[in-house]
Amino acid sequence: MALVEEKTTIQKKPNWIRVKLPTGKKYTELRGLVDRYKLNTICTSGSCPNMGECWAEGTATFMILGNICTRSCGFCGVQTGRPGAVDWEEPEKVAQSIKTMQIKHAVLTSVDRDDLKDMGSIIWAETVNAVRRMNPHTTLETLIPDFQGNKRNIDRIIAVAPEVVSHNVETVRRLTRKVRVQAKYDVSLEVLEYLKKQGIRRTKSGIMLGLGETQEEVFETLDHLRQVDVDVVTIGQYLQPSKKHLPVQSFITPEQFEVYAQYATEKGFIHVESGPLVRSSYKAHKHIN
Repeated sequence: MALVEEKTTIQKKPNWIRVKLPTGKKYTELRGLVDRYKLNTICTSGSCPNMGECWAEGTATFMILGNICTRSCGFCGVQTGRPGAVDWEEPEKVAQSIKTMQIKHAVLTSVDRDDLKDMGSIIWAETVNAVRRMNPHTTLETLIPDFQGNKRNIDRIIAVAPEVVSHNVETVRRLTRKVRVQAKYDVSLEVLEYLKKQGIRRTKSGIMLGLGETQEEVFETLDHLRQVDVDVVTIGQYLQPSKKHLPVQSFITPEQFEVYAQYATEKGFIHVESGPLVRSSYKAHKHIN
């Protein structure tokens, strides 16, 4: 019996997706601090293509609540499994590192902690408060999980009033179950709407392209985000973290990213970051104003 060889088409990265290896004194300095304090940055665990650029500028994104996630999103490079115990010293560690690094604008994010009763929201609030105590002039963006739409947990974020609160829808409605698995598109929109209605001045969301979405679906998602009064949107190219993750269906051209940028701007977003290497924390310091 002859064996039939199964052919897999591997998308070759186009020349507009060029990631420079992180170098420079500032990057080396920050890398040393992250290693010394055993901090989890989404820059490293999420294989961010802008790590070199952002760290060289002296900005960084910290991931709290460990580096193991209870969810198994098909796009994400963060490890899935049973997370360890909560480190109650983490808020002080993050705050101290921000002080040591002299960071002016810090982005905080976290894994999903569906294993915890409060889903990590108490540590979230403690971390924001610790950063504020130690770094009164540092502004903050919190890129939060959906907390399964639980308002009591979201209220803990609202109470500490970060300058920017971000939550990513990640993809269009049709692809949400495939891409985000345990998450729900409408829950994400409800979270964003609730944040704004409860007085968060600047809300933000992001989507990845290249997972099989159509132009009309992207336009529709941008419409949905504006309908819940989201101020800032980031639009970037999905890059496959490993062969176990969802394959790239297409590489979106810089020209097409410009089409989306123009559409989003016309819809009334205050800030639009749209390009192949854009990630949700990219140029985050600009999004406060």
